[in-house]
Amino acid sequence: MSLRVVQWATGGVGVAAIKGVLEHPDLELVGCWVHSEAKSGKDVGELLGGDPLGVVATNDVDAILALDADAVIYSPLLPNPDEVTALLRSGKNVVTPVGWFYPGEKEAGPMRAAALDGGVTLHGTGIAPGGISEKFPLLFSIMSTGVTFVRAEEFSDLRTYDAPDVLRYVMGFGDTPEKALSGPMQKLLDGGFMQSVRMCVDELGFAADPHIRATQEIAVATAPIDSPMGAIQPGQVAARKFHWEALVGDEVVVRVTVNWFMGQENLDPPWTFGPAGERYEMECKGNPDFTVTVKGFQPDSVEEGLESNNGIVATAAHCVNSIPAVCAAAPGIATYLDLPLISGKAAPHLR
Repeated sequence: MSLRVVQWATGGVGVAAIKGVLEHPDLELVGCWVHSEAKSGKDVGELLGGDPLGVVATNDVDAILALDADAVIYSPLLPNPDEVTALLRSGKNVVTPVGWFYPGEKEAGPMRAAALDGGVTLHGTGIAPGGISEKFPLLFSIMSTGVTFVRAEEFSDLRTYDAPDVLRYVMGFGDTPEKALSGPMQKLLDGGFMQSVRMCVDELGFAADPHIRATQEIAVATAPIDSPMGAIQPGQVAARKFHWEALVGDEVVVRVTVNWFMGQENLDPPWTFGPAGERYEMECKGNPDFTVTVKGFQPDSVEEGLESNNGIVATAAHCVNSIPAVCAAAPGIATYLDLPLISGKAAPHLR
């Protein structure tokens, strides 16, 4: 019997998740929550630009809560703990890329209680895309002893991110340096990446200071830069770096960094991705030292990224493929550390 799945929100991750559910042999799409009145009442297939699927989208939360479903892929732009709590209490497992993948006890307590009340499980798949900043560094660290340092780092051209309002008003691109540095982005990112650092610290056994050091840097345009949000003018923010570090004394033992640039030209400081280009890197220092580079999550061109962003699709796929294991898990909160090995599934024409 297929597991019955609801998709919550139909942004980039949501649309990719719906397509993934439709391809998965063990899943069935039975519902879809949308934010806008304009999308409510439409067949989900129509929202995807394809043939009808027989599943009608709704913006009625109560209708989703009353629906007979096994799991919800919860992927709004920003998480709402009250929504997740209600979904769990309604007896639906929740898989989400927007939080709770290694929550502290204060944050986890209400969610765990709601999951236990509903007899279901909450699982966060992480960000950047799911697992890159904590699951995979820990996985690769198995090949080293005496570990002294792990690093996860993203290098991405955000001109491929087709969300102009998010780029400008949330991420601070095109703003003044002063406004960007004091804007909401650092706090929003802290909620996720600090969990990544803490998971690595705890599993590797570092006696690190519980305070995670968070820092950021900016670069401004020296000439107009074309982007999805319009031209970024000289003096406006055109690149950002965020770092999260755990320390034992004065020694950094875990570092997560994101490098988000609007291209590599006309920046001050003159940052570049280096000869390796856009990528994700995971580094482990110990015996032996090694670095793993992952290519393919960033699109090959700005135009391709605006059509379909590989990192967004990968984030959705991680959610989709996790559903069977989450539904089989004990009620409560399940992290990567609690679930078995999870894989993708063969394409329909190869099964």
